[in-house]
Amino acid sequence: MAAMTQVRSMPGSARRRLTAVVCGALLCASLAGCGHGGAAASDASTASAGTLASAAPSSAAASTPEPTPSAGEPAPPTETETPATEEATTAAVSQEPAQTGGSGASALWGKAYSGTASISVDVYDYCSTDGSRRPAGSQTYSMNSTLRLDRPRTGGDQTENNPFSMLFAAGDPSQAGAVSFWSSSVSTVSSQDLAGNYRDPNLLLTYWHIGWSDGRMDATLTDPHAREAVVLNLLNWPGPLVACRSDLGRLPGGFPHALAAGTTFTGRLDGSGASLTARGGTTDGVVQFRFTFSGTPS
Repeated sequence: MAAMTQVRSMPGSARRRLTAVVCGALLCASLAGCGHGGAAASDASTASAGTLASAAPSSAAASTPEPTPSAGEPAPPTETETPATEEATTAAVSQEPAQTGGSGASALWGKAYSGTASISVDVYDYCSTDGSRRPAGSQTYSMNSTLRLDRPRTGGDQTENNPFSMLFAAGDPSQAGAVSFWSSSVSTVSSQDLAGNYRDPNLLLTYWHIGWSDGRMDATLTDPHAREAVVLNLLNWPGPLVACRSDLGRLPGGFPHALAAGTTFTGRLDGSGASLTARGGTTDGVVQFRFTFSGTPS
């Protein structure tokens, strides 16, 4: 109250200045209070935003569970399926020798045997008065011989249906009395047939049907392929210069006679050796023969 009395007692100009000073002081105090309150609110807002921002990632990570298969879903494939596939493939491969003529036949591919063939030949002619066949002599001899076995031959889109291909040779091809057995061959022919259609020029010709099991071979000449003019199974035997005139001499070096269907070649054949017997004749009926071959791996 004393202060207010003193103010009222001041001159008018001084009182106005004092009033202005007091009002200014009150205004500054008010503004200062507002400023501190705004900063606090701003700090609180900033802190809240920072807290949310820092907490959001961990909260999101925690709310995302690891995927787990349910009990009703099928189990994912495991590595045990691969051995099953490999076993199936192995089983298919293991059946290949059986498809080519018997278990173990493929072990003979690439084998070669050398030895001696003891050959007996009965000769016939058609020089009787009625033109019928008659005996004309016989002969026995021996020749160095070889037998080679290989993978079944393939020509064009065909493969020889035997457990192995066979090539037997007794003597040199041009030598009188020489014998040759071919189980198959590949002949090169025209790439077009008579109508002009394309065909594979590699023609597979199979001559023998070969059976082999447990070290025993049973082979039969089934087709000499004379119609294709590719005759390879031969007995080279000399003939007379003039038919029915043996007194005029014989052809030098012999003459190749095609072996007839039904000729056989049978016996023991395995990795340790070969002991085989052949029987047959020629397509012209001039020669009947029999020989035994004993060979060792070479």
